Amino acid sequence: MTDLTFTLLRLGYLVLLWVFVLSAIGVLRRDLYGTKITPRKGRKGASTPAARPSAGAAAPAPEPARPAAPAGPSRLVVTAGPLTGTTIPLTTSSILIGRAPSCTLVLDDDYSSSRHARIFPQHGTWFVEDLGSTNGTYVEDQRIGQVTPLSIGTRVRIGQSVVELQR
Repeated sequence: MTDLTFTLLRLGYLVLLWVFVLSAIGVLRRDLYGTKITPRKGRKGASTPAARPSAGAAAPAPEPARPAAPAGPSRLVVTAGPLTGTTIPLTTSSILIGRAPSCTLVLDDDYSSSRHARIFPQHGTWFVEDLGSTNGTYVEDQRIGQVTPLSIGTRVRIGQSVVELQR
């Protein structure tokens, strides 16, 4: 083997070693600092210039009487885990739970998958569905493998967090 070949092999090995070291540092950095959580647009309570009354404008008309509260759940509450106390109002859309920033409820939990579970309404009833997570979704300490109906107060464990539907 010539000196040139031997030198090129050594330089190639050195470059490969540096690529490995830098990728390991990147993985450690993501594990230490977690995912970057960006604020979501359209938060409740954010005032826009069009929503603020001007100084010369008359007071807005009073709101019409609201109908009685529905008998079903109105919010999803995290009752245990790192996000204890977090509340998500229930609407007609589904709630995606996991580690991915695109989820409705973002969990910073090593035991949850990026898209772990989905809670959704259908015909007036709320259901939970495991989305193929590694560690599973548990309803009242029972691992689920199919779409399962939820009632008010039913505990759903996803990783280290426990959520439940409340009025």
